[in-house]
Amino acid sequence: MFSLTVRRHFMIAHSLPREVFGPAQALHGATFVAEVTFRRRALNQDSIVLDIGAAGGIIENVLSGLNYKNLDEHPDFEGKLSTTEALAEYIAHAVAAKLTDDGDGDGRELAGIDVTLRENPDAWATYTLDLSA
Repeated sequence: MFSLTVRRHFMIAHSLPREVFGPAQALHGATFVAEVTFRRRALNQDSIVLDIGAAGGIIENVLSGLNYKNLDEHPDFEGKLSTTEALAEYIAHAVAAKLTDDGDGDGRELAGIDVTLRENPDAWATYTLDLSA
């Protein structure tokens, strides 16, 4: 299995209105480092997993809908908690949707996508999306 990881950062505001989240129940900001890993069983005809520039563009496109937004007011999170884990899942599915629309078909050959969101150097969450089905 081959993989390519591209990293970008984004900033959001949100609240997590449940007692388990302690002080994070109140509106607060967070800066995430998003690491998106594209997995492929075999390299394509150009001996790559995916073009790095294209991968970065897809990630930037997805994150632009979240960056500097208050997720409490974001329509995709209405009635949902915007935890780090839930954000990782959301980003993985949004990236996958962009891959199927990429036009050249290269993204449809991927086996999976892993999205790791780092809140700080000591805490992160990952969501793995299998695309081989």
